[in-house]
Amino acid sequence: MTAGAPTPPPAAAEAHEHGHADVSGGWLRAAVFGAMDGLVTNTALVAGVGGGGAAPRGIVLAGVASLVAGAVSMALGEYTSVKTQNEQLDLEVEKERRELERNPEGELAELAEMLRVRGVDDRLARQVAVQLSRDPETALRLHVLAELGVSAEDRPSPVVAAVSSFLTFGTGALLPLLPYFFGVSLLWVALLCGGIGLLTAGAISARFTPRPWWYAGLRQLLFGAAAAAITYLIGSAIGVVVS
Repeated sequence: MTAGAPTPPPAAAEAHEHGHADVSGGWLRAAVFGAMDGLVTNTALVAGVGGGGAAPRGIVLAGVASLVAGAVSMALGEYTSVKTQNEQLDLEVEKERRELERNPEGELAELAEMLRVRGVDDRLARQVAVQLSRDPETALRLHVLAELGVSAEDRPSPVVAAVSSFLTFGTGALLPLLPYFFGVSLLWVALLCGGIGLLTAGAISARFTPRPWWYAGLRQLLFGAAAAAITYLIGSAIGVVVS
């Protein structure tokens, strides 16, 4: 570089892509909830029916019925829940669209205020709000995001949530039944399989949270063990009464 030559400007920071986990309430929430529910439900059911003195055939019959009924119920519940949530969002978006058409100046002032609250200077906030409001759809998206806290475009799929919940519930509910399918008709082995499943599912779910894997795994194991213990005691008490 020659003396007196202007110093070149620093290189602009390069944009880089980075990903985020699903936080919109789609497949991940349904999958975690379905797996945990299937594991807890059937581990506790096996404990209760086995504690009541049922034969292995009765335990398997009850467990399979619970698996099918629970998986279908979870899928239908997830579909209806997510569908209703999306329909409610559509209603609120249309409400905001009508307000933008009826009172554009008021909505413009509201958008400028949103920017000011986020630290933009008054004059610049007004200028940015005017520029963004030139496109009605852009203005609508910003108002919906600021007022409802969600993006109208980034909504969960009810079908994906239903399928995810159905599959994960069924998988979780199957684990405590596996020993019986392989000819091992011991209650403690079935409960051990359920416990391993709970520990594993909790540890896997920790990948999407700041919690350590062992904490999430032990927490889920504790919840499942409490449910199984309570159900076992109730099943044992009923088995004594009706025997």
